[in-house]
Amino acid sequence: MTNFCLLQQSVRMGHFLSLTTLLYLLVTSCSGSPPSNFILLFADDVGFGDLGCYGHPTSLTPNLDRLAADGLRFTDFYCTSPVCSPSRASLLTGRYQTRSGVYPGVFYPGSRGGLPLNETTIAEVLKPLGYATAAMGKWHLGVGENGMYLPTRQGFDHYLGVPYSHDMGPCQNLTCFPPDVKCFGHCDVGVVTIPLMHNDVIKQQPVDFLDLERAYSDFATDFITQATRKKQPFFLYYPSHHTHYPQYAGPAMAGRSRRGPFGDSLLEFDSTVGNLLSALEHTGVLNNTLILFTADNGPELMRMSRGGNAGPLKCGKGTTYEGGMREPAIAYWPGTITPGVTHELASTLDIMPTIARLAGAKLPMVQLDGVDMTDILVNHGPSKREAMMFYPTDPSENYGLFALRLGKYKAHFYTRGAGHSETTPDQDCHIISFLKPHDPPLLFDLESDPSENYPLSPLGRPDLQALLRRIGVVKEQFEASMEFGESQIGKGSDPDLEPCCTPHCTPKPSCCQCG
Repeated sequence: MTNFCLLQQSVRMGHFLSLTTLLYLLVTSCSGSPPSNFILLFADDVGFGDLGCYGHPTSLTPNLDRLAADGLRFTDFYCTSPVCSPSRASLLTGRYQTRSGVYPGVFYPGSRGGLPLNETTIAEVLKPLGYATAAMGKWHLGVGENGMYLPTRQGFDHYLGVPYSHDMGPCQNLTCFPPDVKCFGHCDVGVVTIPLMHNDVIKQQPVDFLDLERAYSDFATDFITQATRKKQPFFLYYPSHHTHYPQYAGPAMAGRSRRGPFGDSLLEFDSTVGNLLSALEHTGVLNNTLILFTADNGPELMRMSRGGNAGPLKCGKGTTYEGGMREPAIAYWPGTITPGVTHELASTLDIMPTIARLAGAKLPMVQLDGVDMTDILVNHGPSKREAMMFYPTDPSENYGLFALRLGKYKAHFYTRGAGHSETTPDQDCHIISFLKPHDPPLLFDLESDPSENYPLSPLGRPDLQALLRRIGVVKEQFEASMEFGESQIGKGSDPDLEPCCTPHCTPKPSCCQCG
């Protein structure tokens, strides 16, 4: 659908856009410009305070800093879960993970379940418009029997990557930094070594960490080049392994950061971003490509200096405090997005509706939780998002939401620490900080207190009492609309489903090696 057709459709459906957005759609339709391209960058375990452009004093992230300086930097952007798999499910579908059943926790190498095939991904939304689609990196939405849940079964033409977290396999004897520095700490044992897959075929097992990022850069450059040569619009999804534990980096980036192994890992991710920018410039499509960057959840504070940094935010990965789910986010589109900073409320949920609007694609006929961000991007305008919901790693209908943000206020109905956020001085973050219900809910003003240090008392405050009543209504309406899908992770695991390049070898899993 052209932008002009999109404009006509918006008018027919009663969607009233800002003047700037209308002008953007009219200009692009009248100029005959080709369909827009999209690149979605999704870092792993990167906290709100980890990037140079978000204030970290020793992180070296020149390419992400460039995107922020010449694009739009978000201050109030959220993922939907404080752990990997559910966060990725909602990113790609525009729906809270509870709807698709991607809970509790995350998928493992032998998981029987995965992102249900009846869920519609961003790639599947774009495919009917002729888009070339590719994913590289950490999928973590299931492998399943005969690879039934891999990206190539979910709308992506091409895939190169490790299909789950790279600590979900023996790594103690693998090299994470040159010349032969072994991976730090302990990874999973008793499962297959970590595979590198090309489409649905295992290319290498165990993966070579020192060469992995170069392989991704080459894959992405070739994909962009081929699509451009064919005059085909493209969508590239890059969910990086960086900076998930154990950190790694190849020869080009190892030792270059002042921040140690975590900083080198982050720098290597940033270098791939730089290579993508170079590929877009060389193929002449930089000004026709929207690049979106964010991360899947907050930092894994239990790793101390080898984990990330939440900046001023409370706690990190595994919790529903701000540090667990508020993320750095950047939108970059030369000539379309005016550089600046936005304090508007936004989420990974909003990426699918936004890309669909900009591409003129048809959204799936299901309950979506995302809203279109086009006016924020093009006009630095107001958000259509009224509220953000916070589910724990193990959501249930019995407990419902753990927290809800409405405007600048956040109400905690339950709080709980997490093992991922151990070692910090704040005892609220620790795993021994057990589940606590709050009635009335803990209430924070996130504009004056983003660290969630000072709960507001509604006593003698009619305005806050009215606010809590409104929050209660929003919560009740949302939970009434929520239908929990069958738990995909609850289906359990089967060792025979663990990806092995020599599936009938013995003894398994140690015999699964190739390439």
